[in-house]
Amino acid sequence: MWSGLDKWSVCDLDDGIQCILTKFADDTDLSKTMGTLEGRDTLQEDLDRLEEWANKSFMKFTKDKCKVLHLKKHNPGVQRSLGSTWLGSSSVERELGVLVDNKLNMSEQCAAVAKKANSCISKGIRDKEVTIPLYSVLVRPHLE
Repeated sequence: MWSGLDKWSVCDLDDGIQCILTKFADDTDLSKTMGTLEGRDTLQEDLDRLEEWANKSFMKFTKDKCKVLHLKKHNPGVQRSLGSTWLGSSSVERELGVLVDNKLNMSEQCAAVAKKANSCISKGIRDKEVTIPLYSVLVRPHLE
């Protein structure tokens, strides 16, 4: 249960933010379509605002988990910082259970789902009477 102060603190997280700020549970994503140098500056300014908000609210971001995912083939990959910490770059990130890579290719997501499905099958008994119901309950939901 949050106190009123905590609710207020989290609700004002996106005040002054110009980029797209997405919040879900304890996950916060900041994104921006880059077309100009001003757009790049806007993203860094918003990262600075988030760090400032965290300091004022006596909260902190887990900077080890903060990553930059550069989308597009010819993205120059500008390095970003959150406070005094340089953020690492990543080629693949998990977003709400779905793997997203920098080329927006679904091959890693498909490979992860197939691996999980095969794991479910290999744990089951290889009897048709047991395998088919197990497949329907354990494997099929991962493939849909």
